[in-house]
This record gives sequence, C-alpha cells and structure tokens, in this order.
Amino acid sequence: MKKFFLSVPKGTATSNLAAFILRVGFGALMIPHHGYVKLVEFGERKGQFMDFLGLGSTISLSLTIFAEFFCSLFLILGLFTRLATIPLLITALVILSVHQWAFFGKHELGSAFLLGYLAIFLLGPGKFSLDYLLFKRGR
Repeated sequence: MKKFFLSVPKGTATSNLAAFILRVGFGALMIPHHGYVKLVEFGERKGQFMDFLGLGSTISLSLTIFAEFFCSLFLILGLFTRLATIPLLITALVILSVHQWAFFGKHELGSAFLLGYLAIFLLGPGKFSLDYLLFKRGR
C-alpha cells in the first residue's frame, strides 16, 4: 500500500504533462471560491455549516477547509498527491450527496471535481511533482 501512495510510476512525457495539468488545474480551481473563502469566513460560517455525520458544524467546516484549501495546495505542489486526493474525493462525494446526486445540470461542478480527483488519484502525481523528487523509488 505504501508503494502505491508514495511512488511515482514512470510515464511518458505526455502522461506526466497531463498529470501536472490535472493537479495544478483542479487544485487551483478549488482554492479561490471554495477553500479560501471558507477559511477567511470561518467565524461566520462555523455555526451554520452542514453537520456531516453528526460531527458538528465546526468540525465539518474544518475538515472541508482542510480538503478544499490545504489538500488543494498539496495537489498543486504534487506533494503526497494520492493521499491529498482522498479528502478531496470525499468532499466531492458529500457535495454530490447534498445536491441529491445530481450529476448533471445546475450542480454538475461537483461531478466534474469528482471525476478530476478520481483521475488524479489513479494517474498519480507525474514527473513534475515534489513526490517525484522525494519518492523516486517507484520508477
């Protein structure tokens, strides 16, 4: 399992570029209007945020900020890419469940994030990442 999460398989130049574009693109798309806004407005939002699994709205908001802001930063850097993608996948699933699993239409952005994060998880970080520099074993 450690080999899967901390290795960077050898890929072609095109697959490495694709992994870089996916990581940076989806990481950058999540931060400004989702993660950063929630981080800055934490005090105003913590009492009214969705209570996920009965954890309380403050903990649910904190976990969401961790995923949407910090894990997105990890994606952009390509650091612990597959591990950072797991909270983002969970967040995308929660978003879809809140919108009654509407994969198309008004709430299709949640579906797009889910598919993008799933692709990143399966593809891995690629050669243009900190994971590649730190964990070269899987090549």
